Amino acid sequence: MKSWLPRFRQDAYSTMIRNVRLYKSVDWVIILLYLALVICGWFSVCGASYTYGEPDFLGLDTRAGKQLLWIGCSLGIGFVLLMLEEKLYELLAYVIYGLIILLLIATLFVAPDIKGSHSWIRLGGGINLQPAEFAKAATALALAKYMSAYTFSLHRTRDFLCVVGLILLPLCIIILQKETGSALVFLSFFLMLYREGMSGAFLFSGVCAVVYFIVGIRFSDVMLWNMPAPVGKFVVMLLIQVCTAGMVGVYTHRTVVVRWMLGCSLGLTLLALLFSAYVIPFDITWVQLGVCVGLMVTLCVLWLRERMNNFAYIALFTLGSLAFFYSSDFVFAKVLQPHQKARIEVVLGMKEDLSGVGYNVNQSKIAIGSGGLTGKGFLNGTQTKLEYVPEQDTDFIFCTVGEEQGFIGASVVLLLFLAFILRLLVLAERQSSRFGRVYGYSLVSIFLFHLFINVGMVLGLTPVIGIPLPFFSYGGSSLWGFTILLFIFIRIDAGRKRT
Repeated sequence: MKSWLPRFRQDAYSTMIRNVRLYKSVDWVIILLYLALVICGWFSVCGASYTYGEPDFLGLDTRAGKQLLWIGCSLGIGFVLLMLEEKLYELLAYVIYGLIILLLIATLFVAPDIKGSHSWIRLGGGINLQPAEFAKAATALALAKYMSAYTFSLHRTRDFLCVVGLILLPLCIIILQKETGSALVFLSFFLMLYREGMSGAFLFSGVCAVVYFIVGIRFSDVMLWNMPAPVGKFVVMLLIQVCTAGMVGVYTHRTVVVRWMLGCSLGLTLLALLFSAYVIPFDITWVQLGVCVGLMVTLCVLWLRERMNNFAYIALFTLGSLAFFYSSDFVFAKVLQPHQKARIEVVLGMKEDLSGVGYNVNQSKIAIGSGGLTGKGFLNGTQTKLEYVPEQDTDFIFCTVGEEQGFIGASVVLLLFLAFILRLLVLAERQSSRFGRVYGYSLVSIFLFHLFINVGMVLGLTPVIGIPLPFFSYGGSSLWGFTILLFIFIRIDAGRKRT
């Protein structure tokens, strides 16, 4: 008895010292912001799920009661994650990623059809689990582990392709589950790659692709004056020419070449425009296509003559831009599901369907607008209480905030999210290890994507793709997933001084 007693005392003392150090090193600011958002989210769920005359809306058979239970479980999960050693997350990163991938694959076969999606596993007792929510943390850990290797270089083709593969693997599986919204979240990891040294050309190319798609689709049926030339195609071709010349100026510093490219491109386009307007009307976009091909040939010649690879990369950008634009019509018409196509058309103003696809967004905007400056008060929203807004306690929960708390309440919520994300940026930047920094910026990218898309969706600024608002939307999977994401990082940050 005397032999183990001193050891027990020593272990207890060591545990106490460790807990005290952990208490002092944990960033309590981010935890307080997390608690504030969770509490605001719970009140929003109460407001969205409450119906007039409900005697006990806090019972465990109600959504408000269940969400309170999920919150309690989340706090327990967060506490457990804080108690684990931070090195354990790095050690088991690949194991966690592999298990999640296997779970995602299994979900394809065992998940029932819920609104056309096979992404939810039924655990019994009315509890469903969505593995895609936990795949975000697993992917962030795997990326942080791989990119923290001593020999890693994002500029090495092999390493870059492996990183892209780690991102795209869960994304593709989730797409097969027909959960497009959750899959698109994984594209946010590329924002982290930009922080870690990925060329801005990739980010610029992504922005260009979005612009090409929006402009080309939105104005595909609008003709340029009285000419048989679509405005969308004309503008996109012009943008490709200008962007190509601009990239030559940025990445090669050949001012003369830039002037020559812009002069020839804009000059030939102007001549074709005047000829079509005053001589013989024709589709001038064919001339623009020829100009783009000429620019690519010129870039290839310069690459062969000067042995500067940037010329070849810019030529690939031009070729990729043309390929993407000409394939976007096919993808929009043949690949996208009818409801996805309709949602994009509603957002772009190509059609108005207030009773069909556009119903959710329209009712959401009505609810937010009816809240005015100060709102109607807690549990007093009419649009949400009368259930005019579908999915008002999940994807469209922000409209409940706007209706009940008004512009002031919605602004406070957005400011809380802003403070939360800014604090995450501070924590990510102060990490002493690359593992912690990569994971931190992955976390920031995920939260930014969710916030931007969800709020934009509710306001009618982005297509409805069905992703939750962090800490607000009803459901245990999303709340647990975001909590796991956050508290793993809090624990990594708490141990940064020892790395």
